[in-house]
Amino acid sequence: SLGFTGTIWLPLLSGFSVSYHVNPMDGAKIAEMVSQNHSTILLATPTFLLAYLRRAKPADFASLRLVITGAEKLKKRVSDSFHERFGIRPLEGYGATELSPVISLNIHDVEIDGVRQIGSREDSVGHPLPGIAVRIVDPDTSESLPPGGSGLILIKGPNVMQGYLNRQQQTTEVINDGWYVTGDIGHTDKDGFIYITDRISRFSKIAGEMVPHKRIEDEFYARLNGAEQSIAVTSVPDERRGERLVVVFTKEAGQIEDLRKIMAESRLPNLWKPDDRSYILIDAIPVLGSGKIDLKGLRQLALSAVDEAVLQ
Repeated sequence: SLGFTGTIWLPLLSGFSVSYHVNPMDGAKIAEMVSQNHSTILLATPTFLLAYLRRAKPADFASLRLVITGAEKLKKRVSDSFHERFGIRPLEGYGATELSPVISLNIHDVEIDGVRQIGSREDSVGHPLPGIAVRIVDPDTSESLPPGGSGLILIKGPNVMQGYLNRQQQTTEVINDGWYVTGDIGHTDKDGFIYITDRISRFSKIAGEMVPHKRIEDEFYARLNGAEQSIAVTSVPDERRGERLVVVFTKEAGQIEDLRKIMAESRLPNLWKPDDRSYILIDAIPVLGSGKIDLKGLRQLALSAVDEAVLQ
């Protein structure tokens, strides 16, 4: 949806030229195209940026004035590395297919007659686009939360879809009085910037407590020296506690003993720590075409491992 809107309709309606390539992970070819065409805007996912970091030279991206990312979380180390190598900092946006698809975007700061408007804030996904309202509610009570309160993100505006085609029940489940339920957990600050904590589907309910998978992944990555997409957390059913956390990792993440040690030394609550038998070594973390982790595929891997009793 972002590609359809941002790389087809936006150029058509705005009248600027655009370049296409069949494979966004082909870093060398993308760098060549940007350089040859003197492109000024690059739309990508953080996963794609990693490919460009590996294959592009600083001179290749010298013409870029705007780099916009979406579809997955832009990690600080990726943003810092891109900025250091190419002299331009990627700006992160946020959206959903059902929302046409953009909700919010970080932009460059604007200063007019000595008055400065801050357009971006680190770790945020920016301000909502004009005409789009954001509400943060308690996932259990649906009560609105004040700035800083973490809860379920709801969106209302002209960008909300009419519904899923011929699926009224599914439509009713996600649209309530015009508000679209994103399924994302986050908060806003006092200036209206939106911060995403996690997908609600990336939480496990263990012994009655909601445990965020991303926080556990971040704990690993903080000690893995930037080994991108080498580890992911999912869950499987557990008769005693409801769900059990499972760590899926590749050889780039290191030895299983080292991963277990990271968790043992972590300050995370004990309930959030996967037990020593819940680690699966695989060749590659499953991803979608957009570069996002394939959450369904990830969970299926874990379920298959349980069925085959290969959890280590």
